[in-house]
Order: sequence, then C-alpha cells, then structure tokens
Amino acid sequence: MGSCPLTPLPPLPLLPSLSPVPPMPPHMPTHTPPIEARPRVLLIGCAALAREITALAKLNGWSHLATEWLPATLHNRPEEIPAAVARRLDEASDQYDEILVAYADCGTGGRLDEVLEPRGVRRLPGAHCYSFFAGSEIFDALHEEELGSFYLTDFLVRNFDRLVVRGLGLDRHPELRSSYFENYRRVVYLAQTRSEALMASARDCAERLELEFEHRFTGLNPLGAALGIGNSGPSAHEDGSWSD
Repeated sequence: MGSCPLTPLPPLPLLPSLSPVPPMPPHMPTHTPPIEARPRVLLIGCAALAREITALAKLNGWSHLATEWLPATLHNRPEEIPAAVARRLDEASDQYDEILVAYADCGTGGRLDEVLEPRGVRRLPGAHCYSFFAGSEIFDALHEEELGSFYLTDFLVRNFDRLVVRGLGLDRHPELRSSYFENYRRVVYLAQTRSEALMASARDCAERLELEFEHRFTGLNPLGAALGIGNSGPSAHEDGSWSD
C-alpha cells in the first residue's frame, strides 16, 4: 500500500504584539494601599497620672496619643527622674511627631528641664503635679494660705500605704512621722472624682498624720488644659462620673 503524503500543519497564528502600557496621566492619582496609622504624639509620664490621663484620652477621643508610664516611686527619688526620662526620649525620638512629658519639675531642681529643653520637648507646667491638678491659680492660693499643706490626689489616697507609709519607712519607724511632718499643718485632698470611699480614706490619711483635713474637688479640666492635647476638659463629666 502506498504511503499518503503528509499534509503540513497550518502555521500557528501570530500573537499580536503587546504595546507598552501608556503612562498614567498625571491628573489620575495612584492608589496606595492604606497603612496602619501610628500615634502622632507620645506622652511619657508618671504612673501617678495614668488613670486620669487615660480617662481624658477616652473622653476626648485622643486616638493619636500613645502613652508610656514611669514608676510613681521615682517621686521618692526625684534625682533619678531626669535620667529615666532621657533614656526613653532617646529611644523614641524619631518615632513620633511630638513627645510630651507628663511631669512637672517634681523635685528635680531644674534638672528635668536641662534634659527637655535641648530636645525641644515640653513638660507640664509648675513645680508639682498638684499645681496642674488644681489649676495654677487655685494651687497658688492654697499654697499662700497655708505653706504647711500636704497634698493628696486620688492616686495618693489609693496608694498612701505603699508610697507614703512604707515609702518613707513609717511602718518600721513610726517615730519618724513627727520629723517628716513637723512643718505641716493640714492635708489638702485634691479630688479628681466624687467618691465617698476615697473621701473617707483621705480623712483617715490625715488622721494618721495627725493633721487637719481639707477637701477640694478638681475634676479633670485643669489637667486636661495643662496637657494641651487637642480638645480638653470633659465638662460633661465634671461631677466625677468619668471614674468607676
């Protein structure tokens, strides 16, 4: 049987040449996938202010604020505050648009300002945290009225035994009370909340120190104004209802 001639296969069709994609007109914006926003402001502060500043952040919607807290026990060793703040500032200096330090001078004798000023970082005003809790005018009036005033805040009332009694060694040497507090005449409780339990505890603190007792309600507005972060001053909560 003779062989059949092979019919050649038709050539494969040529693919159309691909033209380069024309550049996007300059007026058409390119789409960039969203990236997770990071807080623009870092607040480095004393843990004694953590409860109140956290409440202010929630009440005022400060979603751009990140917070870090240093131990409140540094107040018993104020000479260590500037170095502790400086270490954290150096670690975070290029991570945020702004850094705020939530300390007053707090017994550092100006050494905290020596750390902050060259870095362009601001702190809370005044010599003590009591000043911005009460507001500078009220605190100055209280101070002028009685120099021998020992101030309590909600935090100090809650932590009186840890920071005052044990912190000053009064649990081991109660006889030191007269030495530490001989120049004091009264306890002034600057209350951020209206709490009967805290009020009773504050009165007990004054009795244990054998000092007269005075109470001033401050709320959160003076602290919020001192922080200067966006909206501040939750006036709707000035009855103290922001807390528990």
